[in-house]
Amino acid sequence: MTTVRLLDIAHARSGDKGDTANVGLIALEPRWYEVLRDYVTLPAVEAHFTGVIDGPVERYELPNLKALNFLLHGALDGGGTLSLKTDAQGKVYSTALLRMTIDVPDELAKRLELPGAKRWPAYTRSPKE
Repeated sequence: MTTVRLLDIAHARSGDKGDTANVGLIALEPRWYEVLRDYVTLPAVEAHFTGVIDGPVERYELPNLKALNFLLHGALDGGGTLSLKTDAQGKVYSTALLRMTIDVPDELAKRLELPGAKRWPAYTRSPKE
């Protein structure tokens, strides 16, 4: 399996409707939409946001746009004018979704030329001189 960051194959936008965050996930290349559709599943997104939202998640496919749309209910602590959250309009949820990783079969990843998850070096402080 190849681990892929959504950040490497999609971009996202999010906003609010009352207490619900609306997150659109759009394939960076049309051929990558099938990976989003098949591997960014409702259970995976629910698990990704466990402990962050209070309500259910809904998922919609938008094949003509090569995109998925997720409604994260109970994400905004009552909504923009009622919430004391720093991000009462839910703008950060798009970034949070892009941090999710998915495991894709190696053959599919190779065929679609998916970028594998990057391995960032561990941060180390340089010694004081």
